[in-house]
Formats: sequence, C-alpha cells, structure tokens
Amino acid sequence: MQTNLKTDISIKAICEGFVYNELEGKGLFGLSGKLTIQPEYQRNYIYAEGGGKREAAVIESVLKGYPLGLIYFNKINDNAFEVLDGQQRITSIGRFVSDKFAIQDADGLQQYFTGMAADKRDLILGTKLLVYECEGTESEIKEWFRTINIAGVPLNEQELLNAVYSGPFVTLAKEVFSNSQNASISKWSAYVKGAAIRQDYLACALDWVSKGDVGGYMSQHRHDKNIIQLSLHFNDVINWVSSVFTDVESEMRGLEWGRLYEEYHRKPYNAKAVSDELQKLYGDAYVKNRRGVFEYILGGSTDTKLLEIRVFDEATKKTVYATQTKKASTKKESNCPLCALGHDANKQKIWSLSDMDADHVSAWSKGGSTHIKNCQMLCKTHNRVKGNR
Repeated sequence: MQTNLKTDISIKAICEGFVYNELEGKGLFGLSGKLTIQPEYQRNYIYAEGGGKREAAVIESVLKGYPLGLIYFNKINDNAFEVLDGQQRITSIGRFVSDKFAIQDADGLQQYFTGMAADKRDLILGTKLLVYECEGTESEIKEWFRTINIAGVPLNEQELLNAVYSGPFVTLAKEVFSNSQNASISKWSAYVKGAAIRQDYLACALDWVSKGDVGGYMSQHRHDKNIIQLSLHFNDVINWVSSVFTDVESEMRGLEWGRLYEEYHRKPYNAKAVSDELQKLYGDAYVKNRRGVFEYILGGSTDTKLLEIRVFDEATKKTVYATQTKKASTKKESNCPLCALGHDANKQKIWSLSDMDADHVSAWSKGGSTHIKNCQMLCKTHNRVKGNR
C-alpha cells in the first residue's frame, strides 16, 4: 500500500459540500463531493452520544490549536476519496460548521458556529489537517482498517466484520438493523441488548440466522442484493418469543433467543399457562436466577439448575444432620434414609456431614419448599440418583 502525506487540506475545503444524514446518523460527503466520509466499512457516527462531549472536544481542540492526529483517505482516483480513518472527527467538524450542535464558551454560553466571532470562525476553517492518501488493493485497505483505533474508541467485532465484508448486503443490513430511527427497535429492544448505532442488533440478527457462524454467513452473502433471509429469520424469532411469553420482563433482554428458537419453536405452548407459570416463578423467593426462568419453562419445567434454586443453608443442614444421626444411631441404622432401606454394607453406616448433601424431601419442581421441614440429608450417591423424584 502506498501513502502520500498531505498538509495543505484545510477544514474549509473538507467542509465544502458537507452532507450529514440525520436519519441514519452519518456523514456522507465532503471536499466538494469528492470525499465519501462514511463508506460502508465505517462504523456509524458515535461522537454525538453521551451528550456530545466527544464532538465538542474535537472543536475545542481545533480552537486551542491542539493536533487532531493523522487522518487517512483511501484514494479511489484523482477525484474520489474515502475516509479510511478519521470519519468521527471529520463528521464532528462538518456538523459543527453546519450548526448541528453548539459548544460552550469560557463563560458557559452556547456558541453555534455561525454565531461565533469572525476570527474564531476563520481559525476553524483555516486549520490544516494532516492527511495521508493511501492507495492499495481492497485487501490491503481492509487489513489496514482493521488495525486502526478511531480516536481511542476501538472497533467492536461487528464493525470490523462490516469492514471486511462491505458490499451491498452490509449496506442493506445496516439500513435496517443499524438505523436508530427504525420504529421496530422499540420492540426488538425488549429481547436484544445493545444499541443499533454500535451494530448490536445487526450482530444479533446475523448470529441467529447463521447459528453462530457470522463471518461465514457474511462472506457467503456479501454480494446479495437483498436481506430477505436475514430479516425473516430475525423477525420469526422475535415474533415467536413475544407470542410464547406475553409478559415482557427486563430479564428477557439479551438471552440466547436464537438458540432457544432452534430448540423449542416447534413445540406448542399455551400463552396463558406460560404466563401463569412465569408469574409463579417470579414470585418464588427461592428462585435466584430469573434469567433462567424462560428456558426452564420452554424445556417443560424440569431442569431446576436453570433457576439456581436457593439451597439449604449450613445451619439447616447441620441441624437436620444432627437429628437424623441421633435417630439413626438409636435404631442402629444408616443416617442416610435411603441407605437404611437397603441390604448392603451401608445399611448401618453413619456418614459424616461432609459425605452428605441436603435434599428436598418433596422435590422443589413438584411444589416442595426450601424449608427445614422439607429437608433431609442423603449420602452423595443417593442424592445424585434421586434427582427430582
């Protein structure tokens, strides 16, 4: 890859013909139309998040004469360039010059670009940027892009994959799943964790449809002119979840719904019965893991490990152990009730506390409570065998 350092490109030149898409939240063009600010392998604009402190810091740096760091352009030809690194900074500058946001002056007053003193406007527009023009093959450009950190904010995995497999498929997918203005996001956010602008919804959709092989799927579909399969599968999962679980709970967000869909969507469920079971479990003080409740119900309410049922405390176990051992010694039988029923060498064995486990006499899954009256101590072997019986 060849590089050529340019030191004569001013902010004024960069901002000529600047276009910002409010709907998608990205800078589009600059440099009189010659510069594509956010090619599809770039992440969405994120400097406006968190109150816009980072975009304001870019402008304040320019006013104070602080260097903004190197910016890299991918040179397509003499009249076409793409921002390889620096699109967040360039978009911040373009947004400010076009009055999209204000900064605070020394007196704490809001200052838009057009309302600033002429000398400060001239200072901003006259500032020169350090720009490397890069020329190389697509593979070279993409490999270089993967190594870059943008203003200290590393690219996440999905942003990197978007860069590697940029093309019509990624463009269409980002228009749907990376668009924070998409009205469907309010529904999706009940089940998917993250933010559209950081590609979290797109990453989730790709993970679900590819069953975990996101890179392979993107490589296979890179040049597709539609995202029908991706959209249909994602919405199938969302619609299935919302039809089975009519109650929307905060613990649903970020669960492995793609995997659960594959395992359980062919089974019939009664939404009313599911809702009743869900509320019963949510009201049970012994259930420690509410996030496991949903898979527990889908699987037929049998795998109590998913619920992390509150176990008997040490005091309860010691009390029950002492009571059982005293009675067993009097009867000359094992202090494990199940060993005492047998006919082997353990029929009269007195087990140590460390060799025994606390067990629900009446299984929790069948309504038994985690209370001392429902506790018995079994040897470890019999406790494993008993399970939920």
